Amino acid sequence: MTNNVFLSLGSNLGDRMANLRLAVSLLYRQGYAVTTQSSGVYETAAWGDIPQPDFLNAVIQVETVLEPIALMEAVLAVERQMGRVRTQKWGPRTIDIDILFWGETVIATERLTVPHPYVQDRRFILKPLKEIAPDFMHPVLLQTIENLWSSCIDPLEVRGYSERL
Repeated sequence: MTNNVFLSLGSNLGDRMANLRLAVSLLYRQGYAVTTQSSGVYETAAWGDIPQPDFLNAVIQVETVLEPIALMEAVLAVERQMGRVRTQKWGPRTIDIDILFWGETVIATERLTVPHPYVQDRRFILKPLKEIAPDFMHPVLLQTIENLWSSCIDPLEVRGYSERL
């Protein structure tokens, strides 16, 4: 059985666009997920209080045969393979991949929370997600992505950067 999943990708170190593309390629080539849709790429100032370069962000919709924890482990393996070292929360990184939604399923374990707990609070997630799935209903908040975008109070500007990954 294939699972329909939304992933958020972000990069603010090195060749940011190449990092996003490589992450998608590694997920595909290693058999973890097949991209069915991808948003444009957007540039946004970094979230949090740590001075750092701006991020490039995108959202992809994928199909995977993996179960949630297995996909999370695969995503973490891709991040490590690309040189990500988790030293500080919301710090700079070559790649960040988050599971946003697992279809309409709600997952709340010690290791994984889906929907991602900050989807509704971050314009850099909502803007690209709204581009590919404006009518998708958040399974906990019971609001569409379009509605979440309209009510989001995140002050960070989300600027168009590139058409697609």
